[in-house]
Amino acid sequence: MTFTLTSDDFTDGATLPDDQVQAKGNRSPHLRWSGAPEGTKSFAITLYDPDAPTGSGFWHWTVANIPTDVTELSAGASPDGDMPKGAIQGRTDFGKPGFGGAAPPPGHGPHRYIFTVFAVDTDKLDVTADDSGAVFGFNLHFHTMAKASITGVYENEG
Repeated sequence: MTFTLTSDDFTDGATLPDDQVQAKGNRSPHLRWSGAPEGTKSFAITLYDPDAPTGSGFWHWTVANIPTDVTELSAGASPDGDMPKGAIQGRTDFGKPGFGGAAPPPGHGPHRYIFTVFAVDTDKLDVTADDSGAVFGFNLHFHTMAKASITGVYENEG
């Protein structure tokens, strides 16, 4: 079985809807995953923009410790508070925990927003709401069994 990630809000490679843009809706999209490998003990999600003009990309969302009986997040789960019990949302590069929508600089061209779900081999990663995307990524590096991604695109034409 293949580990997959889909969304009812956008398809892989398509433009993100206004709800997922920071200045327009700033709500996390619907996400659904299936096919996690046997032995998965929790899930994690990241949203990363590799095209941000920072030299290191930009973390828009990090979530860890999602229980294995959860395989779907509703649209607006972040920031509306509909996250699974026990899930930890980390600090984004905007400086606070929770979902941060697409926000490329005006005229910088299209940016890719990569949503990734991770099948994790431990119930709880050692992360907090104050930890950065780099800290989440470091912990995920040592505990990822499988991952699946979809990419949305957004351009701020200014």
